[in-house]
Amino acid sequence: MEKVTDTETEEDSAEDTSYSLLRGNNLGYGSAKISKLSSYEINIYGLTQCHHACDEVWLELYLEQKNGGSYSTYKIWDYKDKNVTSLSKSLNVVVPSNHYYRVRGYHAAKDGSKEATTTLTSGIWVGN
Repeated sequence: MEKVTDTETEEDSAEDTSYSLLRGNNLGYGSAKISKLSSYEINIYGLTQCHHACDEVWLELYLEQKNGGSYSTYKIWDYKDKNVTSLSKSLNVVVPSNHYYRVRGYHAAKDGSKEATTTLTSGIWVGN
């Protein structure tokens, strides 16, 4: 097991929620969560929540894996929907064991102007 730093947690899950920095009219907040299901499987969840139905809503989820002391993108999921108040996805992902994983989220809503925010969970250990 790699050394736990302040970017990781010893818990089996981690979550981050970010509110629109602009306190805008469209985007309420974004949320990302990662949970360990087994020594080789995780669940990742993302949510983009709007104040009202927006013309376009985005949710991008980046699964990052720690190798050699730094994180890099392992997989990306990109979702977009129209005329909705929220967009959420939950995915179970099989991953190589004995690494830290975290989720980075991009959340945006457009109804005239586009508003966006990002999320970043702590890393969780997936392995024995």
